[in-house]
Amino acid sequence: MKKHLCQWLALVGIPLCAVAGNPPPLSPDDRVELTPAFINALAETLLTNSPALRAAGARAEAAAANVAAVRTWEDPEVTVGGMFADSMMRAEDGDLLYGVEQKLPLFGRPRAMRQMATREGDVMRADREAVFQRLRSALAQALFRVAYAQRAAEIGAEDLAWLTAMLRTTEDRYRVGDVPQFQLLRLQNEHARRADAVTSDQRRVAAALAEVNRILGQPIDSAWPQLQLPAIAGEVSYNDQILEMALNNEPEIAVLREKVRLAEATVETVRRARYPEVTLGAEGRQYTGNGDFRQAMVTVSVSLPWVNRGKYREDVRRESARRTAAEFDLADRELAVREEVRRLTVSIDAARREALLYRDRIIPRAEQALESAQAAWLANRAMFLDVLESRRMLVEGRLGYARAVSEQYQLLSELVLCCGLGDLEALLIIGAAAPEPAATNP
Repeated sequence: MKKHLCQWLALVGIPLCAVAGNPPPLSPDDRVELTPAFINALAETLLTNSPALRAAGARAEAAAANVAAVRTWEDPEVTVGGMFADSMMRAEDGDLLYGVEQKLPLFGRPRAMRQMATREGDVMRADREAVFQRLRSALAQALFRVAYAQRAAEIGAEDLAWLTAMLRTTEDRYRVGDVPQFQLLRLQNEHARRADAVTSDQRRVAAALAEVNRILGQPIDSAWPQLQLPAIAGEVSYNDQILEMALNNEPEIAVLREKVRLAEATVETVRRARYPEVTLGAEGRQYTGNGDFRQAMVTVSVSLPWVNRGKYREDVRRESARRTAAEFDLADRELAVREEVRRLTVSIDAARREALLYRDRIIPRAEQALESAQAAWLANRAMFLDVLESRRMLVEGRLGYARAVSEQYQLLSELVLCCGLGDLEALLIIGAAAPEPAATNP
């Protein structure tokens, strides 16, 4: 069961490069258990169909191009001119002027700009990974909701079939005077109510499937098989290893850490903007009358940033404040992750215990109570309401079990996203799960 839990936790924790295989064929006539392999095959569709993921990929590609576009040497400036004077002066000094100027890459400016562009690329790549992790987690949770909705519809259909059989039996007994009319009318109302509920359940299934198709970028009405919930997962308890893994690998924390590094690189770039710009130039002159060269000059130009030193200080103060804000955002997210991990582990444990309660105690007792009440009613030794109440308890128990299992795996998917897990070896740290006895899902 420990291995089983780790596999389930891994369903939203595999890196982008590990998602492989073709999406499984989807036929309404099939019954498919929700396994990591099934969901990972579906997750591959996200890489090509999800607009959000493709947009994040385009931003990462743009950031990579921005790094390559950072120039060490600025474009040189070429100057061409002429002198308008008397012929003697033009012949003596030269009347054709030409020259070139080049800014020098001094004081680490290009290196700082390249570092800032690299950090921006890191932010975009971390954001792309975070988008994929969120989409994969959302896909897993949506599939578990679909499985619960389909199971609820199936339980409702079974209850409707049972009520139909009971209604026929009651009608036969009413004709011979074995049951009063109010029992027949009550059962007819129960049958009508359940028939309407079955219709509602089927529409809820369609709505849940539409959510999955939307996440996968498929047509809303794409066909799906009957999804089955897995067995109850093992126990996951809160511990320092889970918390440390979450603080180190949670996708949003990873993005915020890259944003802090970007802010630091921006501060350094702005600081280096305070240094003067040095330009090296060369100029020549010649006389157009006979083409003779007259003179050449070499120049060095230096900007005077001290004139705007107050403005440069404000630039540094602005970017420093933004870096501080990014650090506080990171600290706030870390606090939120601490609370989220504790909440998820507590909720996972509660859902697991609830599922075990329904499976091992409530459902078996409800089945026995229904059999006993139905046999006693047929023998005219029990009230008809006892039969309906026993059946209602059984239906509620089966629905409660399905809901608890679905909730447990949805919460496990959230925990994997929160921990940013990427391989099975890392999952073994979390999977401190006691084996569950094998049992058929109610």
